Amino acid sequence: MTNLEIPQNLIYTKDHEWIRRDGADHIVLGITAHAVDQLGDITMVTPKRVGTQLRAQDVAGEIDSVKVAAQLFSPVSGEIVEVNTALDDAPEAVNQEPYGAGWMVKIRLSDPSELAGHLDAAAYATFLQEP
Repeated sequence: MTNLEIPQNLIYTKDHEWIRRDGADHIVLGITAHAVDQLGDITMVTPKRVGTQLRAQDVAGEIDSVKVAAQLFSPVSGEIVEVNTALDDAPEAVNQEPYGAGWMVKIRLSDPSELAGHLDAAAYATFLQEP
């Protein structure tokens, strides 16, 4: 594995998404630097619409890159309350700042306890090193 950034303040999924708490009942969701490295240059991000109800593991959007089309999975149940429309004109922000300007959707949590099943930074780093 390459030595990619894994911010300590985020939660991670085994689908290579990151989660940042945004208040008591909201999260911000994006893909990790590892996912970006695997996908290559991102050419388009197509999130589901604001108001879309999701269950954990539902598709929250599509990510197209020069290598492949991939899906963004919701790690939690809830409602999409905001999408990063800046990515419409600048999808490369995901490559440049996957943990910042490259965020994809904000979700209002239906059940905050669903966050407990995901990985902290150390567990995600270990997961990346598994064969």
